[in-house]
Amino acid sequence: MYHGTMTNAKQVQLGKGPLADSAAAFLAPMFAALSDPTRLRLFDLVRRAGRDGICSCDLTEPLDRSQPTISHHLKVLREAGLVESRRDGTWIWYSVAPHALDAVAQFIQR
Repeated sequence: MYHGTMTNAKQVQLGKGPLADSAAAFLAPMFAALSDPTRLRLFDLVRRAGRDGICSCDLTEPLDRSQPTISHHLKVLREAGLVESRRDGTWIWYSVAPHALDAVAQFIQR
């Protein structure tokens, strides 16, 4: 533990209280999904694809990962509510879920 003098210590305002259990339970899967470097990079690619989304077939090469690995990571992102998918023939297209990051942004700006 630190026992020295902290001259530039920032006082934390606790007036709002800690994050509610229900809010933490809602946010935790999103943060957990994005905590993996591959999923964070994958989410970034989907986000940058815009509203039309991106085909899962186009995600293997940029990340240098196999299709099963990409599919697994996309499933985790989908279950966390960060991306949504739609089938077009034999391919699945992914896009960022509308308002997916609203709760995360509100938490960070809290």
